[in-house]
Amino acid sequence: MTKKIEVRNPRTGKFDYVIIPPPPRLLAQQCNRARRAQSRWQDLGVEGRIAAIQQWKQAILSRREQLTEALVNDTGRLSISILEIDSFVNSIDRWCGLAPELLQETAKNTSIPFISLQQTTVPYTLVGVISPWNFPLLLSMIDTIPALLAGCAVVVKPSEIAPRFVAPLLIALNEVPELRDVLIFVEGGGETGANLIDYVDLVCFTGSVATGREVAQAAARRFIPAYLELGGKDPAIVLESANIELATSAILWGAVVNTGQSCLSIERIYVAESIFEDFYHKLVAKAHRLQLAHPTVESGEIGPIIAERQAGIINDHLLEAVEKGAVIHCGGKVEDLGGGWWCRPTVLTNVNHSMKVMTEETFGPIMPVMSFATVEEAIYLANNSIYGLSAAVFAGTAAEALAIARQLKAGAISINDAALTALMHEGEKNAFNFSGMGASRMGAAALKRFTRKQAFLIKTNSTSDPWWFE
Repeated sequence: MTKKIEVRNPRTGKFDYVIIPPPPRLLAQQCNRARRAQSRWQDLGVEGRIAAIQQWKQAILSRREQLTEALVNDTGRLSISILEIDSFVNSIDRWCGLAPELLQETAKNTSIPFISLQQTTVPYTLVGVISPWNFPLLLSMIDTIPALLAGCAVVVKPSEIAPRFVAPLLIALNEVPELRDVLIFVEGGGETGANLIDYVDLVCFTGSVATGREVAQAAARRFIPAYLELGGKDPAIVLESANIELATSAILWGAVVNTGQSCLSIERIYVAESIFEDFYHKLVAKAHRLQLAHPTVESGEIGPIIAERQAGIINDHLLEAVEKGAVIHCGGKVEDLGGGWWCRPTVLTNVNHSMKVMTEETFGPIMPVMSFATVEEAIYLANNSIYGLSAAVFAGTAAEALAIARQLKAGAISINDAALTALMHEGEKNAFNFSGMGASRMGAAALKRFTRKQAFLIKTNSTSDPWWFE
């Protein structure tokens, strides 16, 4: 018998929800059912698939209140849950608008006059999506929607830490017969995710580097693609010429939105010596204005720490930094309020790369600020990391910032702004170092990666080819 998993409420600390992972045999049956239905889904054509997904969107919108409530219970925050739903709905419309052109067959002449070329795409039959807890809806759907539009069947395994949002989606899914057989949600922990890899043709994983390694190895053993978006320790560089008012506002948002629980959070800040004092004083003043979303979800901007384990990591990073000489100017501790774990926006100075807070992923609203003497030093410090997901550069002009940005080892770099990939998914990017592997989940590649290209080389005359045997 499969052991049930109790789910903790991040606001109260109580275990008030239960999921039951499918035994391996049932998981295999669910995957086989989706696999069998995939050919019918593909035969609908892109317009038919768009119609079905749009129907699902409307059914979800009619249950928006229930979905919002489920996300609030999953994550303990309201405003970001509303933004998450809006982003999900907008992504459906965006992909439905792009898919017909991206999946269009092409035909052309070739360099050989009597050979023409037709190109088409063939979807992977069954895609597995293993998603995290920090943005449970958005990050479970960021791969799922383009995969479905490409013609794949999809099995989604959301995080066991934040699974409540699935129930409203399933109720809406039952209203769309064409879609419900090719979009399967399975609940469970790490073991279920590991088992899922055995049954799919391609796997998308968002999560930690440690688990990402295991996913990559399991996929390699099965010789299937693995698209991984893993941890980040995103740097921000603030040059002497930067607009400090703008930079502090942007970095504050980029560092503490969703309580810093995002792989694209700004987690280390390098500021030119000449403006260092002014910068961190302004950052501290702005950080003080943000309030905890306690005792109610409307009380403030900063929600609870969703995963209990993460509270321990944040606390460990702060304690170690202080022991090594860091100075805390605001926030600085993990608090137990009503059973939930909370951390106010925290600004630290006197930090260096011997500290975990500057080198390991903290995943909290923590802003360590370090000065630099030269631009070369700033670039070195920013690149001195095992990660390379995103970054930000602030300067007096975009050209000056771009000159620095081009020397950074990161996939997406915001110029005079921060964490823009949270809101803009148009630009293709690849992770550097241990921050990920595989094709971009943004831009056109995000859909095309779920297909294999197929070429038809067509002879257009009935004469012998000059290279044939006599």
